[in-house]
Amino acid sequence: MSDVFDPKKPVDEHRAEHYVDPRPFNPETVEELSEEQERYYQASQWQIMWWKFKRHKLAVWSGVILILFYLCVPFAEVIAPYTPNTRDSQHLYAPPQPVHLFHEGEFVGPFVYGMKSEIDMTNLKWVFTPNYDDVQPIRFFCSGDPYEFWGLFDADFHLFCPAEGGSLFLLGTDRLGRDQLSGLIYGARLSLTVGLIGVAISIILGLFFGGLAGYFGGFVDSAIQRLIEIMRSLPELPLWMALSAALPVTWNPVWIYFGLTVILGLLDWPGLARAVRSKLLSLREEEYAKAAVLMGAKPKRVITRHLLPGFTSHIIASASLSIPSMILGETALSFLNLGLRRPSVSWGVLLNEAQNISVVTVYPWLMAPVIPIIIVVLAFNFLGDGLRDAADPYK
Repeated sequence: MSDVFDPKKPVDEHRAEHYVDPRPFNPETVEELSEEQERYYQASQWQIMWWKFKRHKLAVWSGVILILFYLCVPFAEVIAPYTPNTRDSQHLYAPPQPVHLFHEGEFVGPFVYGMKSEIDMTNLKWVFTPNYDDVQPIRFFCSGDPYEFWGLFDADFHLFCPAEGGSLFLLGTDRLGRDQLSGLIYGARLSLTVGLIGVAISIILGLFFGGLAGYFGGFVDSAIQRLIEIMRSLPELPLWMALSAALPVTWNPVWIYFGLTVILGLLDWPGLARAVRSKLLSLREEEYAKAAVLMGAKPKRVITRHLLPGFTSHIIASASLSIPSMILGETALSFLNLGLRRPSVSWGVLLNEAQNISVVTVYPWLMAPVIPIIIVVLAFNFLGDGLRDAADPYK
């Protein structure tokens, strides 16, 4: 073979071919490259994370979608055309009204056709047919149902409203004639924030117990590990149901909401605590951690200033994955009528209307809350992947 060294051949024949770039040397290009490298080396950790995160296009778009969803939280009253408990007795189980732009070949603008309602005595259900002679233009930046904005002052301003004396049910209505779209917008306020508050509680407990177990070890580690194993051995959903059922029915909906978030947070911290403990066991043996101890740093400073920043990516990934699980937990409890209840509105409360399969087959729009739940859960998962990769120093 030609690649085998032959001592009888001259040394020059065994030398590898040397490649020389034929392009002329340009000192300006080298200077620009060095400036880019200097900019990278002088950047802070958060700047580098932002640059790496922007390269993850799916995570960026997921973040944009979540921002749009969370904009509904403070401005739900303005965005929704109705209040969540407004009833229309003439439109029980009304189907979604599609939006049109043209009527008989002429441009009218966004509008919906009115609906004629009648009772089908054979099948015992309401039947709605569009009235093509009744054109109802959608009003924008208008006055509609009155509400109390953030509980501070009374207002009636809406982003869009039905025509005067008309109806606007873009996602249909439920058995009491309540608008499904307005319910989804108001429901985002509770369903989306329950995950944030629950994760905050979970992170605090996970970092505290995981930090103690990983830094001190010994008896402290064994005791915390046994506690984690006991909590993880319990079936999650039945435990949620038992604790939620223990909340007094006479409580104010606000107290029920906070009680539910505390329950979800208290039951979710063992996974994060175990991840924190395993990382601290390895990081505490690093030279910089031992140097901090030898210089007299207290355990609190060693853990918070030297060890925790070393696995920020794990904390971010755990938090981003815990939020959708808590949203699903609240949805499941409210769906089973063990969580939030009317007059409170969440996506799980809305799905409670779709427990009967016969109702779902006849009125499929009652399953509309499933769509935002799926979108939010997927967006959080993709966002967590992007944040984890951006925070990983080895990528």
